[in-house]
Amino acid sequence: MKPTEVKQQHPSLFLEVCSHNDEPRLPLHTSIALFLLSYCECKSFKVSLVFTKHASSQSLGSHLPEGLEVSDIQLEDLPQLVRGCRLPAVLDDTGMLCRAGLAVVLRHIINKTLEADPSRNDVIALLGFKKTCLKACAEVSKWTRLCEIGIPSAVEEHLKNPTNQYQQLPLSIITLERRLAEPVKVHNDDKIRRQKLQEQRQNKKNESPEGKGNSDTESKPGQPPQVSDGLELRAALAKLSVDSVPTLTTRENSEIRKVKTTDLPPLEHVFAEGLYFTLTDVVLLPCIYHYLCSLQAHAASSLHQLPHLLRWYSRVQEVPGLLRAANDCGMALSIPQVLTSSLPGPSAEDIPTGLLEQEEGQDMTMQLPFVGGPRPTLTKLQEDGIEAVFTPHPCPAWTLPWDSLPGAINPTEGKMSNIRAVRKRQQLNNLVAMVTELARPGHTVVDFCSGTGHVGIVLAHTLPDCQVILIENKEESLVRAQSRSVELGLKNIGFIQANLDYFTGPFQIGVALHACGVATDMVMEHCIQAGAAFVISPCCYGFIQNAIKFTFPKSKRFQETLTHKEHMILCRFADQTAVQLPPERRLIGKTCMGLVDLDRSWEAETRGYSVQVMTMEPESCSPKNNMMVGRLLHKSGLDVDARQQEALVHN
Repeated sequence: MKPTEVKQQHPSLFLEVCSHNDEPRLPLHTSIALFLLSYCECKSFKVSLVFTKHASSQSLGSHLPEGLEVSDIQLEDLPQLVRGCRLPAVLDDTGMLCRAGLAVVLRHIINKTLEADPSRNDVIALLGFKKTCLKACAEVSKWTRLCEIGIPSAVEEHLKNPTNQYQQLPLSIITLERRLAEPVKVHNDDKIRRQKLQEQRQNKKNESPEGKGNSDTESKPGQPPQVSDGLELRAALAKLSVDSVPTLTTRENSEIRKVKTTDLPPLEHVFAEGLYFTLTDVVLLPCIYHYLCSLQAHAASSLHQLPHLLRWYSRVQEVPGLLRAANDCGMALSIPQVLTSSLPGPSAEDIPTGLLEQEEGQDMTMQLPFVGGPRPTLTKLQEDGIEAVFTPHPCPAWTLPWDSLPGAINPTEGKMSNIRAVRKRQQLNNLVAMVTELARPGHTVVDFCSGTGHVGIVLAHTLPDCQVILIENKEESLVRAQSRSVELGLKNIGFIQANLDYFTGPFQIGVALHACGVATDMVMEHCIQAGAAFVISPCCYGFIQNAIKFTFPKSKRFQETLTHKEHMILCRFADQTAVQLPPERRLIGKTCMGLVDLDRSWEAETRGYSVQVMTMEPESCSPKNNMMVGRLLHKSGLDVDARQQEALVHN
């Protein structure tokens, strides 16, 4: 008798469909996901197209990969966990783990492809060196933000209103053009650069009188000699080989090996991240395809401002399987006519640097070396009547019944040391006590930056009448948290792997334990936008820097007293609270922590919140023992209902 076959359950992939002139249209994020599915030949998902208006996918047939089975679903019929996220999103077969956001979903498609066929070296290569391509979230990585948000958004805006945008290239496109003009560094690039030098010297020998004019060594007008990128392109394409062909087999001669590294020729960009074809190129191709099609149709002269982008566009078409995948998704790739033109394009140096700084540096603060200590800054604040204020802890002796809790909840059951586990339990006592005071039956509590779920799992067990959602960008941590919740049999818990901004659902309480640097401010901002209470323990004050949504100092009172640099001095010394430091140094660090959090509190109070900064009990539970508890007193112009309604339609 044959064993009963268990039908494999596939995760569900939800892709957005928008409308243009009452006709359904695929936004770029959806086109990118479909393109990757086709390139990987991935059949591991149940694909659903999400419509905001009653329509069907029949008119989108030419843009859907052949053989891909898709179903239609209306926005209001989405599973609850997915409805609280921006699309694209993947819901696993348990219905409890949702992956949301472009980069997270694309990386998951790659991983599922490799689960089905581990021999796909071309798919493995998409994840890049150390498998980190687009892994860093957009909030902290300019490159991820450019590829995941900047370029798709700029192209979408251009396609919606092209007539007003032909005079000036989008800043994100300019940034990419300059990036492609830079020499690249890759792992073990010394060997490749020596082989390039050897080829260049061999090429010079071939340019003897009898060999001069050989068509194989001449280049077209307006392009560098083919040998300059021939080696790079061969190395890149060899890496994509399914049969694992050795990238470079020719050993350089002894004369080449003696050349100093500083005298070797630089490697030129072949693909977006440098030498190799990665997920970044998959993201950019649909965007650049639609952008170039628009420019060719209406403003072909603008193409001359993008010589490196055009070269990249021609090179990606040499990647095995790419043209098939593009055609499968209705993208008829072609090399723009300007590539064969003799008109030279501008070099990277010709691009206005002011525009680049506006695009690349709008959220970055120059990290200049600090001179001196915090005392002048502290004195300046004291003279203006600003001092750190700590609210007495309302329940310093409150504790969870750790001895009677299931083992999977207790940090002592994990891999951490006993001393650290005891401190972790003390930290959890503080946060859970505050959340328990705020929570009511039916509330949704969100554990931001949840890690492996120490806070969220305790809350789900302690508050069975509340729904608890854990949000974390690191897949490994979230999968481990889900495994712990399954062991406990928790039903009131959900998991979202996403950058914080991709969560748009309504909630009543936000909590975060040791949210590093600006993550604290991001969580506070998300809670304020949702009109939710918050319980946050900040951490890593020294990593604080200006971000897209806020600058420091944040409150008007601090801005009138301190410069940005003086505030950064506070942040730097707020990190000096380690137990190994002298008591006087730790006291200064604690004071600086209180002042940084006071600035955060005052800014929140201008938006209708009451915020208390208190010290966790016992103080020894963590060198970063501040805890901020905020409650919304009045809306102060904040229309929470409108914000939640906007979240429902995602864009």
